[in-house]
Amino acid sequence: MQVRNINGTSDNDCRCESWLKHWERFSGSTASYCCVEGCINNARVGAHVQVGGLLSQTWYIVPMCSAHNNQRGGHLEISDYTPLVPANVKETCGA
Repeated sequence: MQVRNINGTSDNDCRCESWLKHWERFSGSTASYCCVEGCINNARVGAHVQVGGLLSQTWYIVPMCSAHNNQRGGHLEISDYTPLVPANVKETCGA
């Protein structure tokens, strides 16, 4: 599945302590490794992404290493098995 990093989201927050904790809480999984295909780095952040092209208005959180989270422009191929957790806190943690 292809995703695109969303720039300028570091000021967004929720009640879950971190976006990585948010992903773990609502995916029911533990974030061990970066979800980018072929990456073996540990997941350090919950990255804000859009699926597919720029026309998508829905933001999701996925576990990523810092290097991939800081990558700007273009698409990243992530594992099809990575749960996409909505970044809209009204739908999830209510903050």
